[in-house]
Amino acid sequence: MAEKKETEKKKDEAEVQEKEEEQIRESGQLLLDENEKKKKIHLMSIIGEIEGHENLPNHSKTTKYEHILPRLAAIEDSSNVDGVLLLLNTVGGDVEAGLAIAEMIASLSKPTVSLVLGGSHSIGVPIATSADYSFIVPTGTMVIHPVRMNGTIIGAPQTYDYFRQMQDRIVGFISSHCKTSKERLEEMMLNTGMLTKDLGTILVGAETVREGLIDEVGGIKEALAKLYDMIGE
Repeated sequence: MAEKKETEKKKDEAEVQEKEEEQIRESGQLLLDENEKKKKIHLMSIIGEIEGHENLPNHSKTTKYEHILPRLAAIEDSSNVDGVLLLLNTVGGDVEAGLAIAEMIASLSKPTVSLVLGGSHSIGVPIATSADYSFIVPTGTMVIHPVRMNGTIIGAPQTYDYFRQMQDRIVGFISSHCKTSKERLEEMMLNTGMLTKDLGTILVGAETVREGLIDEVGGIKEALAKLYDMIGE
């Protein structure tokens, strides 16, 4: 009888582990619930390029916004999630999709902490700042640049107005969720002295904290500790 129970226990553990591995493969998400604090943390990763209404090539690493948005809604509705930890390593991507993700994260009632690993570039900047508290590793980078658009565009004043409106939305969101002013963000976006073939600014690690974009330099240990504290409060 004891051997049968032990066998069933191992089988259940194997099934749980297999389910977790499948969840990571499919969506880069996982529930962290084996900590001493007895808190349930939903781990969500934003990696590669943020995919919008058009599918990117199969060989590209992508984060699909149609996967992220329903999951965020489920997190808000769930009594089994105490907080959310966002891991970011993204080159940016679709502006509308990125802003939608950022707005959803910012509107969650549950504590959220973001951690920039590698980089959080372009539309990844508002996503990183959308959390209640943000961290970046010492070698992490953030790239701030003007809005770009691929494909054919009409050379008319209305096109310029549309670009300007979109950029204002991004700048407005970032400045309202961090300590950097709109004026400073626009200054960094239009910087011509750093990127030889482009406009913009690259910030590394502690520079993002000095500029007020990110709250603190730290890693996974610091990010989880902060999230536990926020949940406790």
